[in-house]
Amino acid sequence: MSKSLNSSATLLSKPYLLAMNLIFTCLLAACQSLPNVAEESALTEVPLDNLSTETVQIQPLTGSEKVIPESMPDLAEQLSEVVASLPDPTPAHAWDRMRQNFALTIPSNSRIGKELSWYQKHPKYLQRIQERAAPFLFFILEEIDKRDIPAEIALLPAVESAFQPFAYSPGRAAGIWQFIPSTGRYFGLKQNWWYDGRRDVVSSTRAALDYLQRLNKQFDGDWELALAAYNSGAGTVRSAIKRNRKKAKPTDYWSLKLPDETSAYVPRLLALAKIFKDAEAYGMPLDPIADEAYFATVDIKSQLDLALAAEMAELPIQELYLLNAGFNRWATDPDGPHKLTLPLDRVEPFKQKLAALPQEKRLTWKRYKIKSGDSLSVIASRHGTTAKLIRQVNKLRGNKIRAGKHLLIPVSSKKIDHYVYAQEQRKAAIQNRSRNGVKKHYRVQSGDSLWTIARAHNVSYKKLAAWNGMAPGDPLKTGQTLVIWTARSQTSTSLLDLQPSGTQSRLHYKVRRGDSLSRIAQRFKVSVADLKRWNTIKGKYLQPGQRIKLYVDVTEQTL
Repeated sequence: MSKSLNSSATLLSKPYLLAMNLIFTCLLAACQSLPNVAEESALTEVPLDNLSTETVQIQPLTGSEKVIPESMPDLAEQLSEVVASLPDPTPAHAWDRMRQNFALTIPSNSRIGKELSWYQKHPKYLQRIQERAAPFLFFILEEIDKRDIPAEIALLPAVESAFQPFAYSPGRAAGIWQFIPSTGRYFGLKQNWWYDGRRDVVSSTRAALDYLQRLNKQFDGDWELALAAYNSGAGTVRSAIKRNRKKAKPTDYWSLKLPDETSAYVPRLLALAKIFKDAEAYGMPLDPIADEAYFATVDIKSQLDLALAAEMAELPIQELYLLNAGFNRWATDPDGPHKLTLPLDRVEPFKQKLAALPQEKRLTWKRYKIKSGDSLSVIASRHGTTAKLIRQVNKLRGNKIRAGKHLLIPVSSKKIDHYVYAQEQRKAAIQNRSRNGVKKHYRVQSGDSLWTIARAHNVSYKKLAAWNGMAPGDPLKTGQTLVIWTARSQTSTSLLDLQPSGTQSRLHYKVRRGDSLSRIAQRFKVSVADLKRWNTIKGKYLQPGQRIKLYVDVTEQTL
């Protein structure tokens, strides 16, 4: 074989070479069937390139092997089989790639039908999912391919969060994959004041797929059970399986008694997969998303102001935050991760500008003179940073500071409202959203909880949390301002409305050894029922060290 053919043939797979040989055999067979007079002119009128010529020369047809016209249908059938076995052509866009790799079985089930009906009635929702998925779909599919898992998993963020990087649920789950804090930490997603890895699309995608693979292994390769466990926890699913086994019932997903949300969870994903699989049949146009990387991750080495990063990348800061949703504040985390996700076409210009930027220019610095009564935590809060970072910058070993001395403090280069998707700005946007009713502000006091504040204003504590961009279980801070929306006809109320007649003051009492509800009630001249109501105490026992809240009439006290 010639050297040129050797080098060319290595670029072709065996199926392709076989197909080429069959094609050339068919051509020669056709030529062989021509009359002898025309045979020579037919060959000379069709010039062949070097590779084609050499291929024909390698497999010459001897006189005994000449193909007669009757054998042509057999050759055509062989060629058809080879072509059919060739790999599918490269998908036109990422949705095609996803659909070609669907692997889950979609049974005929009324629960799936119910979800299908909902999606069909909400085409705008499906459109929004496509728009939000556009920057991330290729990356997610790449990660799925690495693990050889069903491509339907790429639609799970649509079920979890509608592909919103800043999604936050009442259960304190965050990001497109909706990790709760504990599970996020278990899978290596860092969470602190500066950064929340649950919202980092790159890190959380890898963590979510790792988690799903682990669940799939726990449930012996059953993806439906694994998905159910992702929603409600592996323990919940195992308990349901155990109950069915005791009753000699089937233990597949569709036969289990699971929480309502989990019972609808897998059908919701399968309904989405069904729609995307046959998008044309469902009348849903698919937005073309290129089957190629949209972004790349850049190593930035150390902390960087995000407004400055956006300027160097020539990006609106909103887009920078959406691609880097893990960052909570105006700058990246001083302790890392030191990375920034950028559109591919902005990576090189950004790298060049970053390399030319002096280290001290990455942040804006303020020289602050310590005042009497200052503390590191107060100074840090006032400047949108942390006491830890101030200590690091100023090489302080502890929290002791002296009035009159100076501190070097890193501060944002722009006004804080410029950082539109920083945590505080997102909360402010939610609080400023117009709603029905009368809006008022409440300043959190020591001992308050969402439940007591909501009860005092006759509103739902879940709604109160939602109005303020919180989950019901989130802690409150003294001095924090909450927005409350009340009915227009409702008169103004306060915590005083919960107190007995004549109350003038609220206090907190630390339970001592030997204390009981009746003894404390007698001491402060209140009723046991009031004590239970003010502190949501269900039983009759207290623990030493426990703090309880009381509303007392100071005129009746003998303390």
